[in-house]
Amino acid sequence: MLERHLPIEDDPRPSSLSDQSVVTRPSAQARRYPWGVPEAFRPRVILSGPPGSGKTTVAAEIGAATGWQVRDTDADVETLAGKSVTDIFVEDGEDAFRALERRAVATALEEHDGVLALGGGAVLDEGTQALLAQYVADGGTVVFLDVSLAHAAPRVGFNTARPLLAANPRAQWQALMTARRPVYEKVGSLHVLTDDLEPAAVAAQILAALDAAQPGGTR
Repeated sequence: MLERHLPIEDDPRPSSLSDQSVVTRPSAQARRYPWGVPEAFRPRVILSGPPGSGKTTVAAEIGAATGWQVRDTDADVETLAGKSVTDIFVEDGEDAFRALERRAVATALEEHDGVLALGGGAVLDEGTQALLAQYVADGGTVVFLDVSLAHAAPRVGFNTARPLLAANPRAQWQALMTARRPVYEKVGSLHVLTDDLEPAAVAAQILAALDAAQPGGTR
């Protein structure tokens, strides 16, 4: 299921910011600028959603289909901290992780010109919500990748690598989703239900929506 909440509009602002992607994909320099501005201005599309919604995998599919670079804020946080997300939670606490995450999202919004996958809880920060709201108001697209517990469970595996799901993972996931759903819906401008869909099919829906919103398409 695909639902668009807000239209994409042209943004006239230029930028000289450079990209520092965590995951490198083939260059898209020769591709058409979807908003009529330099590609380094901002991400082409941002993916949000709970654990198991497929953010990282779908981002990779979009990158492979378009040549756009792919970036994941969880990977950025690990680079900043010099340790895994799990170790940050265990050794430094959730507040320390969220502070690093806030910084990673803000930096990526300034630097990255491709596909940006957000950590599942990144949208909970009010400052991040404001940045995403401005991004959408300026014509950007934030995709809420929705998923049910029944379909998230086999994807996530509910292993201990996800610190917030370590104890009673199914109940924890449901509680997280109940609390976060209103925020995902608030910040998202495009809603895609990923149940029963392969990552390539989700990526195709997103790209079709981006193409439909831009005269002449995005690629």
